[in-house]
Amino acid sequence: MNRPPLGLALSKRNYTIILIGLAVVILGYILMSGGGTSDPNEFNAEELFSARRITLAPIVVLAGYGIIGYGIMTKPKN
Repeated sequence: MNRPPLGLALSKRNYTIILIGLAVVILGYILMSGGGTSDPNEFNAEELFSARRITLAPIVVLAGYGIIGYGIMTKPKN
């Protein structure tokens, strides 16, 4: 009884694209972090609601998830 060799479902190229997407997602979450203060009575709205945290970081995170999806859906080359 001959069985076909068992291998990984995706190629090395697919996993590389997925890892790049994961790095982009992590970068997006790093851009989103911060804005806190050590004094609980102080509120810095300008720093907390900056364009980097409200606009740029979510776009970067979504782009990273898109790259991961592309890496999963790309057909491995034979």
